Amino acid sequence: MTDPIIGTPQIKLLERLCNAVAVSGDEGEVRAIVLDEIRAHVEDARVDALGNVLATRSGSGKNRLRVMLAAHMDEVGFMLVNADGDGLFQFETVGSVDVRQLPGKRVWVGKRHLPGVIGARPIHLTTTEEREHKIPLESLRIDLGPKAGLAEPGERATFAASFHRLGPSLLAKALDNRLGVAMLIELIKHAPPNVDLLAAFTVQEEIGLRGAGVAAYALKPDLAFVLDCTPANDLPMYDRSENHLYNTRLDAGPAIYTADSGMVHDNRLVRFLAETAQAAKIPFQYRQPGGGKTDAGAIQRSLAGIPAVSVSVPGRYTHTACSLCRLEDWKNTLRLLYTALEHVTPALLNLEHVTPALLKQ
Repeated sequence: MTDPIIGTPQIKLLERLCNAVAVSGDEGEVRAIVLDEIRAHVEDARVDALGNVLATRSGSGKNRLRVMLAAHMDEVGFMLVNADGDGLFQFETVGSVDVRQLPGKRVWVGKRHLPGVIGARPIHLTTTEEREHKIPLESLRIDLGPKAGLAEPGERATFAASFHRLGPSLLAKALDNRLGVAMLIELIKHAPPNVDLLAAFTVQEEIGLRGAGVAAYALKPDLAFVLDCTPANDLPMYDRSENHLYNTRLDAGPAIYTADSGMVHDNRLVRFLAETAQAAKIPFQYRQPGGGKTDAGAIQRSLAGIPAVSVSVPGRYTHTACSLCRLEDWKNTLRLLYTALEHVTPALLNLEHVTPALLKQ
């Protein structure tokens, strides 16, 4: 069994995933890519009633833990709600989107990726009072022009931001969480034999962690790792010499969650990941406690309780038209997860944390 790597094929896969339109509740484009990539590597791959992709790859040997790995397929975006005529559509946001950033943004609409733009009156035609206040969502429209007849209310739309590699950085919409989806695909293809790997590519994370809880009930894992992308808040703070407000930073490696607004992450797993990273000389950081939630919150509260922790790639500008992350942070996140899986044993779930076998070598 070879270790997973991130090279040209994996970057090309991430590009396909990022350029797909898969707004919450309509994740079909990403689901099709996932199924095509994993079918040859798992014993079963099924789609549940909500649209989650659930797959199992069993290991070998005795006393194997059932380890759930989850990555959400959906992204934030928009839903068309009414046709105004003349190619214009009223719309609502799906997930957490800052309305202030929307005027003038290009979008792709529906399965045809119809090109459109979010329109607002130009500054020349607004009053001073209007310019001093945020444009309300109800005043914005998605303008599809002559293609409007190919769209209808209920269809999703997302930012039209194609994937690009720029030196050490990756730029795209929906790096949250196509980074996690791509990593989970690689971990399935290179699953270590000491665990039963239970993969969940989840839906509707951005609107309430809805798919993850259902997936956990179906898979019944012993523990869970959630793969995601978390906001970096590491831009310069010009009123002070150092930014003390960051939650994660680029170029500092995978971010291990300790607590967020949805849960306190399992301390045994947090310590295990940190010790594993230290022993393997993988750079890592702790994601500073604060707002935001991941699928781990829904998984933790499923069944009789499931030990869970999130591991994320830091990224700037999440939930906007274009996010940015570092290729090395993505690589190191995959390395940490694979190394951790190799050293998972039942002793990890003891209430008193046991130092992982990796540290005893």
